[in-house]
Amino acid sequence: MSWHGRPFLGLDLETSGTDPERDCIVTAAVVRWGGGRPTAARPWIAVPEVEIPAEAEAVHGWSTAAAMEQGAPPDGVVADIIAAVVDGVEQGYPLVVMNAPFDLTLLDRAARRLGVRPLAERVTPYVLDPRVLDKQVDRYRRGRRRLEDLCTHWCASLAGPAHDSQVDAIAACDLVYRIAKRHTWLQRKTLAELHEAQVKWANQQNASFRDYLARTPGRELEALGVRLDWPMVPAAVAAALEEHRADPLAAMHAAGEVDAAEYHYCTRERSTRAHAVTADGRRKCWGCGHETDGNQ
Repeated sequence: MSWHGRPFLGLDLETSGTDPERDCIVTAAVVRWGGGRPTAARPWIAVPEVEIPAEAEAVHGWSTAAAMEQGAPPDGVVADIIAAVVDGVEQGYPLVVMNAPFDLTLLDRAARRLGVRPLAERVTPYVLDPRVLDKQVDRYRRGRRRLEDLCTHWCASLAGPAHDSQVDAIAACDLVYRIAKRHTWLQRKTLAELHEAQVKWANQQNASFRDYLARTPGRELEALGVRLDWPMVPAAVAAALEEHRADPLAAMHAAGEVDAAEYHYCTRERSTRAHAVTADGRRKCWGCGHETDGNQ
């Protein structure tokens, strides 16, 4: 039997914001789903390490006061989440995470901050990311690709409000199942092969998005915030980026995300800048948007 017919382990986090390096866990869930077995779920609420902004509360519905009242100490929650994932991975389950680089990076940083042994130092899970799989099998489809959008497109279950950790974790598992059911060539890959394929696909997808931003007037600098790593941004990469935080281009170069060959002289700014390079050799400065022919 292929991995497609066996249980999945789903993980979802709801957080205090959108920065995986600095924000904290508010709620979380680890679920066992599929394989002809009843769904089993374990949810958590954590005492927030920081004030939950109104924008985040509007997304998941948890205020600082409510989380403080109902939550458990964050170090214990992070330790329990990692222990639950380790247990499932050691049983042979693939780990399903929607937009894995956000959740897994945030979980890693929370563990390091709170003195908990990180997941990456305990097991190396085979990760399945419905966001990456969806983009690979249907890359030219127009429209947004949030979890709710993917559930609608793939007719997957969203048995409750979006941004409920347990609901989202189950939905992500259902999405992976349905994507692979329709595209059976995915089932013929082993989990190891599929994991490595997603590393490549995610890098290509993110690089393409970075290039799109770099070429879009008014959005050039947004390209600097697009990471290429999957399924997690390694702590060493984050440290290199942080060291050069004042200069995003230098940070990307130090982290190995921009090759030196992508730096070229910008005649408008009269200095060497990072450039997006097109297939025909044309170059567009990420700083000012000035475009030159490839031989200039």
